[in-house]
Amino acid sequence: MSFISTFFLVGFSGYPQFQLPIFCVFLLIYIFMVLENTTIVLLVIHDSKLWKPMYIFIGNLSLLEIGYINVTLPNMLFNIITGNQEISFNGCLAQLFLFVFLCAAECYVLATMAYDRYIAICKPLQYTVLMQERSICCLLICSWSAGLCTPVFPIYLLNKQNFCGSNKVDHYFCDSSPLMKLVCGNIKTEELANFLIAAFVLLSSLLVISVSYIYITWTILKISSSSGRQKAFSTCASHLTVVCVFYGSLCSTYMRVAPASNSALDRIVSVLYLVITPLFNPIIYTLRNQDVSHSLQNLLAKHSQNPLTRKHNQNNLTYR
Repeated sequence: MSFISTFFLVGFSGYPQFQLPIFCVFLLIYIFMVLENTTIVLLVIHDSKLWKPMYIFIGNLSLLEIGYINVTLPNMLFNIITGNQEISFNGCLAQLFLFVFLCAAECYVLATMAYDRYIAICKPLQYTVLMQERSICCLLICSWSAGLCTPVFPIYLLNKQNFCGSNKVDHYFCDSSPLMKLVCGNIKTEELANFLIAAFVLLSSLLVISVSYIYITWTILKISSSSGRQKAFSTCASHLTVVCVFYGSLCSTYMRVAPASNSALDRIVSVLYLVITPLFNPIIYTLRNQDVSHSLQNLLAKHSQNPLTRKHNQNNLTYR
């Protein structure tokens, strides 16, 4: 049981002259990320043309990103603007639990998206049978449930440790690696448990993604026309881009048995999966996907009409 009841998140306090610029930049990014991902979720919910497996998965991906954005960035912004870096012990563990849960769930959702692309490209005639509403719900429930189970054991082990030394967390949110450095006793069991769980989540989901894309690549190469190959590949390019950035940063951070000694590097790398991925995912999917682009354009066009125009259009429809 910990002797410490409060932690201090060091964050970017080592650069006092840059506190205001850092706050402004991250606040703008935060607002933009929330607006982007919320727009994707609302488009998928309200546009019946997007009630397809691929877009339902994209909507869930955006929902997960909204979750872990709000778990980490608002607290960091509050710490910067107020100078109050305190977070309670229970609050710190809760933040870590939610962050790991949402990140792990995102890994499994990305894996289900790869499986969806595999069925669509390699087994197009069976797509409507294999990817029915019941199958989609089952895949998403399994993804979210697996993510929810991921942090349970590590948090349990961490909660049993003694934090009797420094209470300064050398990060801008409560992550496992900087917290491990504050434990007084032997943490080899916790380090090994964290490594094995992270390896299982990352490698199992990467295995599904890799196998799916091996079959997808093989199928695309057998397409005779170059336009057909290009069209098939374009449906996967956005997903592959997201996977490379997201998994690359996660693997470099969590696929280690011992905590990293370079905390500054950890903070920089964490920006990739905490900021860059949620920021660019909606842009990548919107720009490279005609259905989402058209849905967004229709939504903007609908709301850009003035009330008189909308009333006139409705009256015309009524008279017809």
